[in-house]
Amino acid sequence: MTYHCFEFFTRQEVERDWLISILSDYHFEGFEETSESLKGFVYADKITNDKVAEILADNEFSHIEFSSAAMENKNWNEEWEKNFEPVVIANRVAIRAPFHAPIAADYELIVEPKMSFGTGHHATTASVVELMLQEDFENKNVLDFGSGTGVLAILAEKLNARKVLAIDNEEWAYHNCVENVGRNNCSRITSVLGDESYVFTEAYDIILANINRNVILSNIARWKSLLNQNGILLVSGILLNDEKDVVAEAAKNHLSLKTIIRSNGWLAISFIPHDSKSV
Repeated sequence: MTYHCFEFFTRQEVERDWLISILSDYHFEGFEETSESLKGFVYADKITNDKVAEILADNEFSHIEFSSAAMENKNWNEEWEKNFEPVVIANRVAIRAPFHAPIAADYELIVEPKMSFGTGHHATTASVVELMLQEDFENKNVLDFGSGTGVLAILAEKLNARKVLAIDNEEWAYHNCVENVGRNNCSRITSVLGDESYVFTEAYDIILANINRNVILSNIARWKSLLNQNGILLVSGILLNDEKDVVAEAAKNHLSLKTIIRSNGWLAISFIPHDSKSV
C-alpha cells in the first residue's frame, strides 16, 4: 500500500509536538522532525489534503502551511532497523530489537515495532515506564488501553502482574503486539483487537493508557468505572499545556493526582480514586 508524506512547515517545537499529538488520532503512523518542519506518514487512502486542512483549522493551526506527496515503496521495516538503537530507561528497563545483542538490566524487553507505537525512545513511553516502576504490579489485573507494540503490557507481566489485557483498535498494532508478546515468552497477556465500543467484563487494578490528549479526555470516565477501589490509572501522551485539562477531567471523575513526570515537553500522570490511599 502506498504511503503519503505530509510535511508541515513550522520551526516551533511546541507546534510540532501539538501536531504529533493531534495527527496521531487520524491514522498517522510515524513522524520525522527537522528544524524547519514536521513530516507525518500515513497510508494514502486514510486521509485527504482537505481533511488535513480541516484538522489544522479546527485546532487553530490554519497558519501552518503543508504539502503532501506519495512516497516510493520501500521496506520500511528495513529502513527502521538501520536507525533503531536500544534504549535503557531508569537504569532498569532495557528495550531492544531482536537483532540487537542482549542487554543486562532488571527487565529486558524485546520489541520489533514495525508500524506500531511504543519503543521507549519517546518521552511518553519512557515516562510511563518510569511510573510503572514506582507501582506494585504483583498479582494485579492490568488493562493496557492502546497497546501498540505491547511494550507496556510486556513490562506489566515482567513486573508480575497476574494477567494483562492489551487492546488496540489498529489491526497492524494488534498483530504486532501478539508477535512481541510471543518473542518475550509472555503467558499472561491477552491481546485483542477492539475500539471504544469494546465491552469490558471485569475491573482492573491498574489501567495503562499511553495514547494522546483527546483519547484520554474522552475515556477517563470509562476508565474510572473499570478501576477497582484501590486501582491506579497511568496515562501518558500528554503535552505540558494539557496538564490542567487532564487533571480537571480526572477530578471531575473522582480521580486524584498521585504522581506526575514531566519530560521533554510531555507528561505522564498517575491517578487514584478519591477514596483510595496513596502508598
